Amino acid sequence: MADLAREVEAIRGDLVAWRRHLHEHPELSFQERETAAFIERELAKMGEFEISRPTGTSVVARLVTGRPGRVLALRADIDALPIEEETGLPFASKNPGVMHACGHDGHTAMLLGACKVLAAHRDQLHGEIRFIFQHAEELTPGGAQELVDAGVLNGVDAVIGQHLWQGMESCRIGVRAGELMAAPDTFHIRIIGRGGHAAQPHLTVDPIAIGAQVVVSLQQLASRRVDPFEPFVLSVTKFVGGTADNVIPNEVELCGTVRTFREERRAWAAQAMEAVIKGIAEAHGASYEFRYERGYRPVVNDPELTAFVRATLAEEFGDLVTEAEPTMGGEDFSAYQTVAPGTFFFTGIRRADREAYPHHHPRFDIDEDALVVGCRALVALATKYLGQP
Repeated sequence: MADLAREVEAIRGDLVAWRRHLHEHPELSFQERETAAFIERELAKMGEFEISRPTGTSVVARLVTGRPGRVLALRADIDALPIEEETGLPFASKNPGVMHACGHDGHTAMLLGACKVLAAHRDQLHGEIRFIFQHAEELTPGGAQELVDAGVLNGVDAVIGQHLWQGMESCRIGVRAGELMAAPDTFHIRIIGRGGHAAQPHLTVDPIAIGAQVVVSLQQLASRRVDPFEPFVLSVTKFVGGTADNVIPNEVELCGTVRTFREERRAWAAQAMEAVIKGIAEAHGASYEFRYERGYRPVVNDPELTAFVRATLAEEFGDLVTEAEPTMGGEDFSAYQTVAPGTFFFTGIRRADREAYPHHHPRFDIDEDALVVGCRALVALATKYLGQP
């Protein structure tokens, strides 16, 4: 097959232009109407694709070769976050309070680039490539499950996705078999006491003092009840209560997240947390409400497909391919992995010559050189997987 690396390099300008347009016009989860319309227009210019809209804010493009072979799905997420951008970039968000602060603009650009290059080589491929431009990765229940329910992965033999990753040096690629990203569950707690004058705390049931004990005790679930070699995170991220410095309130609200890899640990966490909350609340004469909400499943990469991805990318990029470090962040790519063998890999975007702001930060940015690497990776994987029947 032709030198596809050169062909990807030749569309560098397109990759950057697509990414910057998307960055300038971000849309929140389940609201990506203009984003999806833009993707559909760009795909229509390329020709060759059977384009569908399985939901109002997602796009699927099928490249059907007409020759027998396997079906490969490549996925990019397209939504942005409710963050006010502070990068000062000339192509910064024009939508107040909305920002591409996680790299999804780059994911979309790289997949569009793969579409453009692979469409030109349709006659050299076998089977089918299904390009999935997925909405709503950032907000549960997530767009991936909606697309699975809509049948987008029906007949797919393998699904591959990637994430631009600030935790890795730019243009390096991280691959890992097995557990890669955690299940991101959330919890909501209300401690209901009896308010009163702050000068007479003995006449109240102080929900702030009780809530503080709950926070400290919940941390001991991780430090004293879970094997230190098992990944487990429990973070209280919101504590709301009170209206004045001389008033003890009637109630407080606590929220947070639990991150795990094992299904049995998720079930245990919900039960253990409620036991702690119940015991402390009742010991102090308070009542409580507790709600534990399951997020996405953990991303667990198929070993056989991951071995193929590792070998193919090592052939393409050599020593730039490394072992990815697992993260307690979540990803709804896991929904696809319930239907077909799937693997998810990281493409680094951290540059040594500038400050690296983390994902979901108002000053988050990517190294656009990584767009070429990520696009090349998708093209290499598709041509290798479908290069022969």
